[in-house]
Amino acid sequence: MRFIKGLLSAALLMAGAMAAKKSSEERFNSFHTKALASLPVKLSDVSYKTLTEAPRDYSVSVLLTAMDPRYGCHLCREFQPEWDLLAKSWIKGDKKGESRMIFGTLDFTNGRDTFLSLGLQTAPVLLHFPPTTGPHAVASQEPVRYDFSSGPQNAEQVRSWLVRHMPEGPHPEIVRPINWVRWISGITITMGVLTFIYVASDYILPIVTNRNVWAAISVMTILIYTSGQMFNQIRNTPYIGSDSRGGIVYFTRGFQSQVGIETQLVGCMYAIMALCSITLAVKVPRMADSSAQQRVVLICGGALFLTYSFFLSIFRIKNAGYPFSLPPFM
Repeated sequence: MRFIKGLLSAALLMAGAMAAKKSSEERFNSFHTKALASLPVKLSDVSYKTLTEAPRDYSVSVLLTAMDPRYGCHLCREFQPEWDLLAKSWIKGDKKGESRMIFGTLDFTNGRDTFLSLGLQTAPVLLHFPPTTGPHAVASQEPVRYDFSSGPQNAEQVRSWLVRHMPEGPHPEIVRPINWVRWISGITITMGVLTFIYVASDYILPIVTNRNVWAAISVMTILIYTSGQMFNQIRNTPYIGSDSRGGIVYFTRGFQSQVGIETQLVGCMYAIMALCSITLAVKVPRMADSSAQQRVVLICGGALFLTYSFFLSIFRIKNAGYPFSLPPFM
């Protein structure tokens, strides 16, 4: 058994030595042929060393990842489809290899020695190796490392990063496959909505074309915006305030500050006054019963007066110098 293991080790060493003797052009052609069949190229410790060793007149991008669930690398599994898409899009747009670019993937299971030699303790790690010889050679032989600190990245972001570190030449665009599920779902939902509208049109059209419905929507929209809702959204104001003693503040001082509950209370007062005004102007004149008409006038007039009195008191809270007031909220 030991003899067989020794033979395998010797064979691997001989294979590595033979690969090292290959020229840069031979190595590129060999890996480019593999890339046409399988994207990106699956690497091991030996093939990684062969692909990235100098001298090298081509570019290499290698993703060092850990896909085995035992390692719990969620970012690896999230980024792998984007990496595969980038490699496939690139090779489809550059089948002749004019960009002199090879994409490879080295999983921790097949590249423990490489991870240890690079001192890597996290994954994924994306390394880009520029050419070391030829017209586009760079002075440093150290690879450029992509930053995953901001979380999952998409294929377009990685492609832009690679293009910045590559010489001029063909840089194929990302071609995403058609999402048939999304298209079919969208068409099905659209057809369902249109069918519902057609079947229920006899019930929907009277509501949509009703003047009172649109008047109510318009009034509610106006009340929402005039009460300060847009101010809350822009300033991201808190819902409720507090004073120095830990008590609750419903209305803050100053016209440049407010809280969420203040907006809601002001909106309710606007709604009460608007409802009373509309009732007095539209509903009351059409009432045939004079006694009922009188009662509605007194109720709406009283509610309007009290609400407006309280509303003026709020103005004095916002600005102590406000001169107007009405009883009972003086």
